[in-house]
Amino acid sequence: MTDTDVWKHVRGLEPFSLCDWPGRPSAVVFLGGCNLRCPTCHNFELAWNMELLPEIPAARLRGFFRERAKWLDGIVVTGGEPTCVPGIGEILWELGKFGLPIKVDSNGMRPEMIHHILSMDLAATFAVDVKGPYEKYPELTGNAVSAVVARRNLEQVFAMASAMPDRFYFRLTRVPALNTIDVDTARGYLPAGFGLTVQDFVAPRRSNAHADHEARRPVGDLVH
Repeated sequence: MTDTDVWKHVRGLEPFSLCDWPGRPSAVVFLGGCNLRCPTCHNFELAWNMELLPEIPAARLRGFFRERAKWLDGIVVTGGEPTCVPGIGEILWELGKFGLPIKVDSNGMRPEMIHHILSMDLAATFAVDVKGPYEKYPELTGNAVSAVVARRNLEQVFAMASAMPDRFYFRLTRVPALNTIDVDTARGYLPAGFGLTVQDFVAPRRSNAHADHEARRPVGDLVH
C-alpha cells in the first residue's frame, strides 16, 4: 500500500491517556496544522511549524495499534486542528480498522468537515472547543476568526449536536482573557441538554521549543 501525503501530518503519539477521552483509556494521535493562531496555544509548534517535529511513518503507526489496540478503549485524533488536514478521512479510516471508537478534537471552525466525517461514520465523537463569547473570538484566535464567522460555524455545529447528541461534547479553556461572565455566555450558546466542560489554563512554556511535547514522544521511540 502506498501512503499519501496526508500521513506527513502525523507528528506525535501519546500511547496511553486517561484524560483525553473521559472514561476511555486511549491513545492520542497528533496531527500538524491549524487554521487558528490562538496566542495561548499549547501545541503551537505542532499547529504552526509541524516540520520541526519528526514524522511518524504510517507503517509504524499501524504497527503500534496492531500491538496495543487490545489494551485501549479508544483513539483520540487531535492537533493542531484535524479538520484542516487534507485527506483526514484516510487517516480516520485506517485507524478505524483497529476496531476502536475514534474521538476527534476540533475548534469547530470547519463544520462542513465535521459533517462529512460523521456522515461517513469515520468518528464516534467530536469534542468541540467553544473558546468564549463570539465577540472575543478575534482576540482568542489571533484574529483568525471574526465574531460573525465564529457564530456561523458554531451554530452549524450546535445544530449537528442537537440532531446527534451522543456524538458531541463541548469544552472551554478558561484563558486569562475570559472572566466568569464570558464563561457563562459561552455556556449559554450550547444546545439544550449539553454541559460545558471548563478546563483550567496552564501557560505554555515557549522558552523551550520542545517543552510542550516532552511527554508526547514519537511512536518510533516506543515500538521496536
